[in-house]
Amino acid sequence: MDVETAPQTTSQTTPATLPPLPYGLLVVSCLAMFAASSSGTTRAPFLLDMSRDLNTALPLVANLVAMTSIAWGVASLLAGAGSDRFGRRPFLLLGPLGLMLALVGVAQAGSFLTVALWSVAAGGFSGGFTGPVYAEVSARVHAGQRGRALGWVMAGQSLTLLVGVPMAAWIGSFAGWRGVNLCIGVLALAALIGMLITTYGRVSSARAVGSKPASLGTVMSGPVLRLLTMGVCERVCYGLTAVYFATFLQSTYAISVAAVAIPLALFAAGNILGTIVGGQLADRLSNRLRTFAVAMAGSSGVALLLFGWPANLETSVGLGFLYVFVNAVARPSMLAALTDVPEAIRGTVLGLNVTSASFGWLFAASLGGWMMASYGFGGFGPLAALFGLIGAALALLGGRRAPVSPR
Repeated sequence: MDVETAPQTTSQTTPATLPPLPYGLLVVSCLAMFAASSSGTTRAPFLLDMSRDLNTALPLVANLVAMTSIAWGVASLLAGAGSDRFGRRPFLLLGPLGLMLALVGVAQAGSFLTVALWSVAAGGFSGGFTGPVYAEVSARVHAGQRGRALGWVMAGQSLTLLVGVPMAAWIGSFAGWRGVNLCIGVLALAALIGMLITTYGRVSSARAVGSKPASLGTVMSGPVLRLLTMGVCERVCYGLTAVYFATFLQSTYAISVAAVAIPLALFAAGNILGTIVGGQLADRLSNRLRTFAVAMAGSSGVALLLFGWPANLETSVGLGFLYVFVNAVARPSMLAALTDVPEAIRGTVLGLNVTSASFGWLFAASLGGWMMASYGFGGFGPLAALFGLIGAALALLGGRRAPVSPR
């Protein structure tokens, strides 16, 4: 069987007669991504409380983030391939259901080991529907609308920083970290109900019954591998700032934790706005890879200013907003380009994208920690600029290469 595995690099002109976007599915997908991202990110304000409650060292509790990320990445790879063979809907339903049950398990756990096991399960179930969600949305919209549609889905993760973490801190002030997990479980239940409604009657697997699944070597064509590497570079650039921006402001300007709240809200707003603008550009400009390259090159320049020119707090906050905005513009174009593979292998490719993105986050956290210990925050600008330029170069090297059809 011939399988096209190289994505197209150009966005299609959107005709005036395009059908409306499936807004119901987009809202539910955004909610599901919000619940999945919140299951791990909202743990940050309660690390000390969890450490005391579970009688465990703080570093162990902090390592729950890494455990969740690894489980998320592995599950995304397996679920993406599975959704190509068995259809998207089982994964779109079992993912939120498992996430809800895992969060209830976290809330009821009495020991750190039990919390860790349930947290890993939550990460696995989150990864189990992330790739299939992207694949289902891309299958339900015209190719010229995928930038905007996928931007809706990605906005769910961005909203976690803007809305999820502050709301979790407020809820946790009287319900504790266990109550926060139960609340997120309710969101996962709402996402499950929404998926049941918006995917009813859908058989969204393009593979013929009885046909053999495409091998990983076939799926990992040169253009796909290049796009995945571009995604890792983008995630490293974003993660370096998302993880360490608050620490950078505190150490540079000697401000309190409470004073970081507004800069972090502006940072999250820049991410959401950049995702929206990036989705529009991905659908309207003639070459998605060129759009990605320009945005990544721009973020490289802003990174040098952000970490190399700490003039005052207001300037740094403004540059942080600009940096995350420009960086966020790049991602919808890259993701929309990935969806241009055939639907029969789209789940596998998008699952690989989520897996590679999780590695990007791990690289950002580890490289950032090493850079901060060795050279201080002055080294963050060149490091982020390096990865940004590598991503831009890979995008430009792709050009307008035509799809290939390896056997």
